[in-house]
Amino acid sequence: MKTTITKISLAAIVIVTCAIAPLPAEEKIPLAGPATESMQLKKPLVQMAILLDTSGSMSGLIDQARIELWAIVNEFIFAKRNGLEPEVQVALYEYGKSSLDVKDGYIRMIVPFTTDLDKVSEELFALKTNGGSEYCGQVIKEATQSLKWSPSPDDLKVIFIAGNEPFTQGPVDYRQACRAAISKAIVVNTIHCGTPGDGLAGHWKDGAALADGRFLNINHNRAVVHIEAPQDKEIAVLSAKLNDTYIAYGAAGRLASERQAAQDLNAASASKEAAIQRALSKSSSFYRNESWDLVDALKGDQTKLADIETGALPENMQKMTPEERKVYVEAKTQERAEIQQRIQELNAQRKNYVAAEMKKRHKDANTLGSAIIMAVREQAVGKNLSFEPPESSSTKSEDIHRSK
Repeated sequence: MKTTITKISLAAIVIVTCAIAPLPAEEKIPLAGPATESMQLKKPLVQMAILLDTSGSMSGLIDQARIELWAIVNEFIFAKRNGLEPEVQVALYEYGKSSLDVKDGYIRMIVPFTTDLDKVSEELFALKTNGGSEYCGQVIKEATQSLKWSPSPDDLKVIFIAGNEPFTQGPVDYRQACRAAISKAIVVNTIHCGTPGDGLAGHWKDGAALADGRFLNINHNRAVVHIEAPQDKEIAVLSAKLNDTYIAYGAAGRLASERQAAQDLNAASASKEAAIQRALSKSSSFYRNESWDLVDALKGDQTKLADIETGALPENMQKMTPEERKVYVEAKTQERAEIQQRIQELNAQRKNYVAAEMKKRHKDANTLGSAIIMAVREQAVGKNLSFEPPESSSTKSEDIHRSK
């Protein structure tokens, strides 16, 4: 009997000791369920729906959108929350053009939320304008209901609607549309193309106020300001080299590669500023092409080089051995990373230079891009996103290049 009691006592001691003794740090067991998820940092998400008036008087607005798309996206290059860069998704609508179907309220979703910036650029350069009726309330309602908005309250969800006619037109009450948007935590910013007085009279400010947004006025016919910076020449050279690191594969590869080259040409023909801003975008994590580029596709865990059929590879890789293919892709990956890093370092320097020059010359951009950037920076801070360029790393790199 004593032996049995002793065994039970020893077992109890062991159990208690194990319960109170801490596990080694490397062996700590994470909690299961919601607690585990809350411990993991979530990548920030920024969703921007841009609603453009494409009626007859809006050609200047479309030109600004074409040129400044890249600058808008680039604003988030230095944005971070808890050390994580955001994913930026852009959706595009047009409204107010008579060639659009009246049954749809003269509204068309051009691109749903996407990270394919070349596709957005392609569609912007394809846009045409003509006369029509501008139904602001209806296009806001359509964007609110039809797009796949994030359900998370931590994500930044914004609508930017730009136009020049009264905000009150159309069968949908703009007040109801704006209230419905903010009820889903979607902020509505209104960008009136014209004088502040006309914007106030046309109720553009009322629309923004109802959905926690900004009311802004721009000169939609104003040329986008370009400040020539010392870094521009090197950025242009590196942008051309960057294209050589793309490995187009699969059925979509050839067409997507051609689209990339076409959007390079579109940006260059639009303005020097567009070409520089596009180069900066291509050097960032926001410019992703997993669907057709092997370097981007193999960064994740979903695609394996060995799983890709030989016929889907570019011609020069089809004759390589599996090991040679691996080495080739790794070399292109490394080359791209080095070029992108250098462009980003130049970008940090360029931003400081351009900001100083704009201040010195008392330049006020007063364009679609400047309005969107102003509003979205303010609203991103409300989602705990900070915008800090890596000054120390860029300074070091600048010193290294000067010493060469």
